[in-house]
Amino acid sequence: MLELLTSETPNGWKVSILLEELGVPYTVTPVSLTNLDQKQPGFLAHNPNGKIPVLVDHEADDFAVFESGAILVYLAEKFGRFIPADTQGRSRVLQWVMWQVAGLGPMMGQATVFNRYFPEKLPQVIERYTRESRRLLSLLDTELATRDYLAGKYSIADMACFPWVRGAEWAGIDISDLPNLLRWRDAIAARPAVQRGLLIPTPPTAEEMAAKTTTQGKAILA
Repeated sequence: MLELLTSETPNGWKVSILLEELGVPYTVTPVSLTNLDQKQPGFLAHNPNGKIPVLVDHEADDFAVFESGAILVYLAEKFGRFIPADTQGRSRVLQWVMWQVAGLGPMMGQATVFNRYFPEKLPQVIERYTRESRRLLSLLDTELATRDYLAGKYSIADMACFPWVRGAEWAGIDISDLPNLLRWRDAIAARPAVQRGLLIPTPPTAEEMAAKTTTQGKAILA
């Protein structure tokens, strides 16, 4: 059985979306970032970096995989889906996965922190991360002008990027003038497996979302 240790974040949703798309059995262990569950010894035994998500493959000697991009590749290769078998096709998918984990995620993460959570408004810092996030999202829009999905067919490349694009407004980034990106986002959002994946580990209530703006933001800063 596969076990996913995760929380309600874009990096966590990348993996839960893939698991739902695969339709394989798995269990979920919710991780409270506010309570710093990810810094406790039990979690650190699986991921010494103390971040979600983590996948534990209990059918493979409890093999643990950390880093969301690495988990996507592990699952896609384990089940032979959502990643091409040919060398060049596989490379195209991996290029976009690496692009997301090295660029889009970190930039949008910082934009979110400084737009939403940081106690002091720092205009130059906000402008720097917002501008770079917008550049990366515009790049996606340009690439999607000639194809439906990032690497041709729907793949883990799309699953890696989608939760971050979905959260653009939350990060303070306007994408209303990027039609190709919006089309791609909406098409993926309409997939039943994606909708199920976004409810993992638990769908927050409106009150919980309001609280997360403060409590989880402070936890992120800490």
